Amino acid sequence: MAVSLIVPIILVVVLALIVIVITSVIKVSTTEGGEPVLKNVYIYLVLFATLMMTIGGSVAAFMAVADIVAPAPYHQSFEEYRQWGIDKTELGTNDKAKLTEADIKVRYDAMVAAEYDRQMNRAKNSLIKSLGWIIIPLPVFIYYQRRLNDKEV
Repeated sequence: MAVSLIVPIILVVVLALIVIVITSVIKVSTTEGGEPVLKNVYIYLVLFATLMMTIGGSVAAFMAVADIVAPAPYHQSFEEYRQWGIDKTELGTNDKAKLTEADIKVRYDAMVAAEYDRQMNRAKNSLIKSLGWIIIPLPVFIYYQRRLNDKEV
């Protein structure tokens, strides 16, 4: 609930900042020969956007690594599975009584192992996507940062 309220507020604040920057650039450009100022604003906006993308990718990569290292435990207990987890379409009404405790335990362990593998695959997929959010904007950030440093010297 709180997150759904924060996102639109942040979006409005960012849009307001962009409008303020653009209007200040227009005012400054008319008095100081605006092309160098406009280029500097562009460079700073690119630096800001790529830095935010890299930071977001780093946070997501950390979370994916945390999911790989310490995955969330499976939430359904064996007792719940024994009571509710047997697929009724797979078994007839008389077959339920034929399953032994060991058979149910084997099925439960297989389901837990499959869920663990699904979580690991999902975390690895997320890690790869997060690395893309780091690897792609980072060279752009470095290029514009060096370009900015060359201008200041």
